[in-house]
Amino acid sequence: MVHRLTLDVRAENFAYAKPFRIAGHVFLQSPVVEVRLSDGLHVGRGEGGGVFYLNDDVAAMTAAIEHARAAIEGGLSRAALQEALPPGGGRNALDCALWELESKASGVPVWKLAGLSPPRPLRTTFTLGADDPAVMARGAVETFPDARALKLKLTGDLDLDIVRVEAVRAARPDCWIGVDANQGYAIADLAALVRAMERWDIRLIEQPLARGREADLDGFASPIPIAADESILSLADIEAMPGRFDVVNIKLDKCGGLTEALAMARRARALGLGVMVGNMMGTSLATAPAYLVGQYCDVVDLDGPTFLAADRQPGIAYRDGDIECSDAVWGHLAA
Repeated sequence: MVHRLTLDVRAENFAYAKPFRIAGHVFLQSPVVEVRLSDGLHVGRGEGGGVFYLNDDVAAMTAAIEHARAAIEGGLSRAALQEALPPGGGRNALDCALWELESKASGVPVWKLAGLSPPRPLRTTFTLGADDPAVMARGAVETFPDARALKLKLTGDLDLDIVRVEAVRAARPDCWIGVDANQGYAIADLAALVRAMERWDIRLIEQPLARGREADLDGFASPIPIAADESILSLADIEAMPGRFDVVNIKLDKCGGLTEALAMARRARALGLGVMVGNMMGTSLATAPAYLVGQYCDVVDLDGPTFLAADRQPGIAYRDGDIECSDAVWGHLAA
Protein backbone atom coordinates (compact mmCIF):
# COMPACT_ATOMS: atom_id res chain seq x y z
CA MET A 1 0.00 0.00 0.00
CA VAL A 2 1.37 3.45 -0.95
CA HIS A 3 1.06 6.09 1.76
CA ARG A 4 0.87 9.80 1.13
CA LEU A 5 3.87 11.47 2.75
CA THR A 6 4.63 15.01 3.84
CA LEU A 7 8.07 16.36 2.97
CA ASP A 8 9.75 19.13 4.96
CA VAL A 9 13.08 20.59 3.78
CA ARG A 10 15.20 22.99 5.79
CA ALA A 11 18.65 24.52 5.29
CA GLU A 12 20.92 24.77 8.32
CA ASN A 13 24.45 25.96 9.06
CA PHE A 14 26.75 24.36 11.62
CA ALA A 15 29.82 26.42 12.51
CA TYR A 16 33.19 24.75 12.98
CA ALA A 17 35.00 25.15 16.25
CA LYS A 18 37.99 26.45 14.24
CA PRO A 19 38.93 26.81 10.54
CA PHE A 20 39.74 23.58 8.71
CA ARG A 21 42.21 23.58 5.81
CA ILE A 22 42.73 21.11 2.98
CA ALA A 23 44.51 21.53 -0.37
CA GLY A 24 42.94 24.59 -2.00
CA HIS A 25 40.19 25.23 0.55
CA VAL A 26 39.56 26.56 4.05
CA PHE A 27 36.23 25.65 5.66
CA LEU A 28 34.54 27.63 8.43
CA GLN A 29 31.15 25.96 8.58
CA SER A 30 29.08 23.05 7.35
CA PRO A 31 25.96 24.13 5.39
CA VAL A 32 23.50 21.22 5.22
CA VAL A 33 19.99 20.34 4.13
CA GLU A 34 17.80 18.38 6.52
CA VAL A 35 14.89 16.38 5.15
CA ARG A 36 11.95 15.15 7.23
CA LEU A 37 9.43 12.71 5.79
CA SER A 38 6.22 12.04 7.70
CA ASP A 39 3.52 9.46 7.13
CA GLY A 40 1.35 11.10 9.79
CA LEU A 41 2.58 8.82 12.54
CA HIS A 42 6.33 8.52 12.04
CA VAL A 43 9.07 10.87 10.86
CA GLY A 44 12.17 9.82 8.95
CA ARG A 45 15.15 12.17 8.78
CA GLY A 46 18.16 12.59 6.53
CA GLU A 47 20.93 15.16 6.16
CA GLY A 48 22.83 16.11 3.02
CA GLY A 49 26.03 18.11 3.00
CA GLY A 50 26.60 18.03 -0.76
CA VAL A 51 29.90 17.75 -2.63
CA PHE A 52 31.68 21.11 -2.71
CA TYR A 53 33.99 20.32 -5.63
CA LEU A 54 30.96 19.44 -7.79
CA ASN A 55 29.05 22.63 -6.83
CA ASP A 56 26.54 20.43 -5.04
CA ASP A 57 25.67 23.05 -2.45
CA VAL A 58 22.54 23.82 -0.42
CA ALA A 59 20.84 25.48 -3.40
CA ALA A 60 21.58 22.53 -5.70
CA MET A 61 20.49 19.97 -3.10
CA THR A 62 17.28 21.84 -2.38
CA ALA A 63 16.47 22.13 -6.10
CA ALA A 64 17.01 18.38 -6.57
CA ILE A 65 14.76 17.56 -3.64
CA GLU A 66 12.03 19.93 -4.82
CA HIS A 67 12.23 18.40 -8.29
CA ALA A 68 11.28 15.06 -6.72
CA ARG A 69 8.79 16.42 -4.17
CA ALA A 70 5.60 15.24 -5.90
CA ALA A 71 6.98 11.74 -6.43
CA ILE A 72 8.32 11.52 -2.87
CA GLU A 73 5.09 12.70 -1.29
CA GLY A 74 3.26 10.24 -3.52
CA GLY A 75 5.14 7.35 -1.93
CA LEU A 76 8.22 6.90 -4.14
CA SER A 77 10.24 3.88 -3.00
CA ARG A 78 13.94 3.90 -2.20
CA ALA A 79 14.60 1.77 -5.28
CA ALA A 80 12.70 4.21 -7.50
CA LEU A 81 14.51 7.15 -5.92
CA GLN A 82 17.78 5.82 -7.34
CA GLU A 83 16.37 6.39 -10.84
CA ALA A 84 14.48 9.60 -10.07
CA LEU A 85 17.49 11.60 -8.88
CA PRO A 86 21.22 11.49 -9.67
CA PRO A 87 23.82 10.87 -6.94
CA GLY A 88 24.41 13.82 -4.64
CA GLY A 89 23.54 15.33 -1.31
CA GLY A 90 19.86 15.84 -2.10
CA ARG A 91 19.29 12.18 -2.90
CA ASN A 92 21.34 11.23 0.14
CA ALA A 93 19.08 13.20 2.48
CA LEU A 94 15.94 11.70 0.92
CA ASP A 95 17.29 8.15 0.85
CA CYS A 96 18.31 8.25 4.51
CA ALA A 97 14.94 9.74 5.49
CA LEU A 98 13.18 6.89 3.69
CA TRP A 99 15.32 4.32 5.52
CA GLU A 100 14.50 5.82 8.91
CA LEU A 101 10.81 6.20 8.08
CA GLU A 102 10.63 2.52 7.13
CA SER A 103 12.48 1.63 10.31
CA LYS A 104 10.07 3.50 12.54
CA ALA A 105 6.97 2.31 10.72
CA SER A 106 8.10 -1.32 10.92
CA GLY A 107 9.67 -1.17 14.37
CA VAL A 108 12.86 -2.67 12.92
CA PRO A 109 16.19 -0.78 13.15
CA VAL A 110 17.82 0.23 9.87
CA TRP A 111 20.82 -2.06 10.40
CA LYS A 112 18.47 -5.03 10.48
CA LEU A 113 16.50 -3.84 7.45
CA ALA A 114 19.83 -3.58 5.61
CA GLY A 115 20.78 -7.16 6.46
CA LEU A 116 23.60 -6.18 8.82
CA SER A 117 24.62 -7.66 12.14
CA PRO A 118 24.18 -5.45 15.23
CA PRO A 119 26.61 -2.55 14.73
CA ARG A 120 29.85 -2.64 16.71
CA PRO A 121 32.08 0.28 17.75
CA LEU A 122 34.61 1.15 15.04
CA ARG A 123 38.12 2.54 15.16
CA THR A 124 37.95 5.87 13.34
CA THR A 125 40.57 8.27 12.09
CA PHE A 126 40.68 11.80 13.47
CA THR A 127 41.71 14.42 10.96
CA LEU A 128 44.34 17.10 11.31
CA GLY A 129 43.85 19.95 8.85
CA ALA A 130 46.90 21.15 6.93
CA ASP A 131 48.76 23.64 9.07
CA ASP A 132 52.18 24.53 10.41
CA PRO A 133 53.94 21.24 11.30
CA ALA A 134 54.31 22.20 14.95
CA VAL A 135 50.60 23.07 15.15
CA MET A 136 49.66 19.72 13.63
CA ALA A 137 51.96 17.83 16.01
CA ARG A 138 50.48 19.67 18.97
CA GLY A 139 46.97 18.92 17.75
CA ALA A 140 47.79 15.22 17.44
CA VAL A 141 48.65 15.18 21.14
CA GLU A 142 46.34 17.77 22.67
CA THR A 143 43.24 17.72 20.47
CA PHE A 144 43.14 13.96 19.87
CA PRO A 145 44.90 12.36 22.84
CA ASP A 146 42.71 9.23 22.66
CA ALA A 147 43.05 8.75 18.91
CA ARG A 148 44.42 5.42 17.70
CA ALA A 149 44.27 6.49 14.05
CA LEU A 150 45.00 9.89 12.47
CA LYS A 151 44.53 11.33 9.00
CA LEU A 152 46.72 14.24 7.95
CA LYS A 153 45.66 16.71 5.29
CA LEU A 154 48.42 17.59 2.81
CA THR A 155 48.53 20.50 0.37
CA GLY A 156 50.78 19.35 -2.48
CA ASP A 157 53.87 21.19 -1.24
CA LEU A 158 56.11 18.13 -1.04
CA ASP A 159 58.82 19.52 1.22
CA LEU A 160 56.37 21.05 3.67
CA ASP A 161 54.10 18.01 3.59
CA ILE A 162 57.03 15.75 4.51
CA VAL A 163 57.87 17.98 7.48
CA ARG A 164 54.21 17.89 8.54
CA VAL A 165 54.17 14.09 8.49
CA GLU A 166 57.51 13.83 10.26
CA ALA A 167 56.34 16.15 13.04
CA VAL A 168 53.09 14.28 13.65
CA ARG A 169 54.75 10.87 13.50
CA ALA A 170 57.33 12.00 16.06
CA ALA A 171 54.51 13.25 18.31
CA ARG A 172 52.35 10.13 17.90
CA PRO A 173 54.49 7.04 17.22
CA ASP A 174 51.63 4.93 18.59
CA CYS A 175 49.06 5.82 15.90
CA TRP A 176 48.02 4.40 12.57
CA ILE A 177 48.46 7.37 10.22
CA GLY A 178 47.12 8.00 6.74
CA VAL A 179 47.47 11.10 4.59
CA ASP A 180 44.97 12.82 2.30
CA ALA A 181 46.30 15.01 -0.51
CA ASN A 182 42.85 16.07 -1.80
CA GLN A 183 44.11 16.04 -5.42
CA GLY A 184 47.14 18.17 -4.55
CA TYR A 185 49.86 16.21 -6.40
CA ALA A 186 50.85 15.41 -9.98
CA ILE A 187 52.14 12.02 -11.09
CA ALA A 188 55.67 13.44 -11.46
CA ASP A 189 55.90 13.94 -7.69
CA LEU A 190 54.02 10.85 -6.57
CA ALA A 191 57.00 8.49 -6.34
CA ALA A 192 58.84 10.95 -4.10
CA LEU A 193 55.76 11.35 -1.92
CA VAL A 194 55.38 7.59 -1.58
CA ARG A 195 59.04 7.13 -0.62
CA ALA A 196 58.76 9.79 2.07
CA MET A 197 55.52 8.39 3.41
CA GLU A 198 56.98 4.89 3.58
CA ARG A 199 59.86 6.26 5.68
CA TRP A 200 57.39 7.55 8.28
CA ASP A 201 55.21 4.42 8.35
CA ILE A 202 52.20 5.99 6.64
CA ARG A 203 49.55 3.35 5.98
CA LEU A 204 47.34 5.02 3.36
CA ILE A 205 47.67 7.76 0.73
CA GLU A 206 44.28 9.17 -0.22
CA GLN A 207 43.53 10.88 -3.54
CA PRO A 208 47.01 12.12 -4.47
CA LEU A 209 46.08 13.09 -8.05
CA ALA A 210 43.34 15.25 -9.50
CA ARG A 211 40.00 13.76 -10.44
CA GLY A 212 40.22 13.01 -14.16
CA ARG A 213 43.90 11.97 -13.95
CA GLU A 214 43.18 8.39 -12.87
CA ALA A 215 44.91 6.95 -15.97
CA ASP A 216 48.18 8.45 -14.71
CA LEU A 217 48.19 5.67 -12.11
CA ASP A 218 48.29 2.91 -14.73
CA GLY A 219 51.46 0.94 -14.05
CA PHE A 220 52.31 2.89 -10.89
CA ALA A 221 53.28 0.51 -8.09
CA SER A 222 53.08 1.72 -4.50
CA PRO A 223 53.99 -0.19 -1.34
CA ILE A 224 51.42 1.98 0.45
CA PRO A 225 47.75 1.50 -0.51
CA ILE A 226 46.34 4.38 -2.54
CA ALA A 227 42.70 5.32 -1.94
CA ALA A 228 40.28 6.96 -4.33
CA ASP A 229 38.04 9.69 -2.94
CA GLU A 230 37.25 12.44 -5.45
CA SER A 231 37.93 9.90 -8.20
CA ILE A 232 35.02 7.70 -7.15
CA LEU A 233 31.55 9.12 -6.73
CA SER A 234 29.07 6.31 -7.21
CA LEU A 235 28.59 2.65 -8.04
CA ALA A 236 29.12 3.39 -11.73
CA ASP A 237 32.76 4.33 -11.01
CA ILE A 238 33.71 1.15 -9.14
CA GLU A 239 34.65 -1.00 -12.13
CA ALA A 240 37.44 1.38 -13.19
CA MET A 241 39.16 1.34 -9.79
CA PRO A 242 41.11 -1.97 -9.75
CA GLY A 243 44.64 -1.59 -11.08
CA ARG A 244 44.69 2.11 -10.28
CA PHE A 245 43.55 2.29 -6.67
CA ASP A 246 43.70 -0.18 -3.81
CA VAL A 247 40.95 1.31 -1.66
CA VAL A 248 37.73 3.20 -2.40
CA ASN A 249 36.40 5.89 -0.07
CA ILE A 250 32.61 5.75 -0.03
CA LYS A 251 30.73 8.88 1.07
CA LEU A 252 26.95 9.06 1.15
CA ASP A 253 26.83 12.60 -0.20
CA LYS A 254 28.87 11.55 -3.24
CA CYS A 255 26.91 8.41 -4.07
CA GLY A 256 23.47 9.65 -3.04
CA GLY A 257 22.58 7.73 0.09
CA LEU A 258 22.85 4.61 2.19
CA THR A 259 21.21 2.41 -0.46
CA GLU A 260 23.95 2.98 -3.02
CA ALA A 261 26.72 3.14 -0.43
CA LEU A 262 25.94 -0.38 0.73
CA ALA A 263 25.89 -1.60 -2.87
CA MET A 264 29.26 0.05 -3.47
CA ALA A 265 30.81 -1.58 -0.41
CA ARG A 266 29.65 -5.02 -1.51
CA ARG A 267 30.82 -4.54 -5.08
CA ALA A 268 34.21 -3.20 -3.99
CA ARG A 269 34.72 -6.27 -1.84
CA ALA A 270 33.80 -8.51 -4.77
CA LEU A 271 36.45 -6.77 -6.90
CA GLY A 272 39.12 -7.27 -4.25
CA LEU A 273 39.31 -3.60 -3.29
CA GLY A 274 39.72 -2.27 0.22
CA VAL A 275 36.77 -0.28 1.51
CA MET A 276 36.81 3.01 3.37
CA VAL A 277 33.93 5.18 4.54
CA GLY A 278 34.12 8.93 5.02
CA ASN A 279 31.85 11.93 5.31
CA MET A 280 31.57 15.44 3.91
CA MET A 281 31.65 16.77 7.48
CA GLY A 282 28.08 17.39 8.71
CA THR A 283 26.42 16.45 11.99
CA SER A 284 25.74 13.15 13.73
CA LEU A 285 22.57 12.86 11.64
CA ALA A 286 24.70 12.62 8.49
CA THR A 287 27.33 10.41 10.10
CA ALA A 288 24.97 7.79 11.58
CA PRO A 289 24.02 6.14 8.25
CA ALA A 290 27.70 6.14 7.21
CA TYR A 291 28.47 4.33 10.47
CA LEU A 292 26.43 1.40 9.16
CA VAL A 293 28.53 1.36 5.97
CA GLY A 294 31.57 1.40 8.24
CA GLN A 295 30.64 -2.07 9.44
CA TYR A 296 31.94 -3.31 6.06
CA CYS A 297 35.08 -1.20 6.01
CA ASP A 298 38.83 -1.56 6.50
CA VAL A 299 39.28 2.17 7.17
CA VAL A 300 36.71 4.37 8.90
CA ASP A 301 36.98 8.17 8.71
CA LEU A 302 33.87 9.44 10.49
CA ASP A 303 35.04 12.28 12.69
CA GLY A 304 32.96 15.01 11.03
CA PRO A 305 30.89 15.94 14.10
CA THR A 306 34.05 16.54 16.16
CA PHE A 307 34.81 19.64 14.06
CA LEU A 308 31.55 21.37 14.95
CA ALA A 309 31.13 24.03 17.59
CA ALA A 310 27.83 22.31 18.43
CA ASP A 311 26.40 19.01 17.14
CA ARG A 312 22.83 17.77 17.02
CA GLN A 313 21.60 15.88 20.08
CA PRO A 314 21.53 13.01 20.70
CA GLY A 315 24.90 12.66 19.01
CA ILE A 316 27.50 10.07 18.17
CA ALA A 317 29.88 8.99 20.96
CA TYR A 318 33.66 8.98 20.54
CA ARG A 319 35.55 6.91 23.12
CA ASP A 320 39.14 5.64 23.21
CA GLY A 321 39.62 6.30 19.51
CA ASP A 322 36.39 4.55 18.50
CA ILE A 323 33.08 5.79 17.15
CA GLU A 324 29.84 4.34 18.47
CA CYS A 325 26.38 5.29 17.26
CA SER A 326 23.17 4.02 18.76
CA ASP A 327 19.95 3.88 16.76
CA ALA A 328 18.64 6.59 19.07
CA VAL A 329 20.75 9.01 16.99
CA TRP A 330 19.22 7.84 13.71
CA GLY A 331 17.68 4.70 12.37
CA HIS A 332 14.99 3.66 14.82
CA LEU A 333 14.29 5.14 18.23
CA ALA A 334 14.77 8.88 17.78
CA ALA A 335 11.63 11.01 17.86
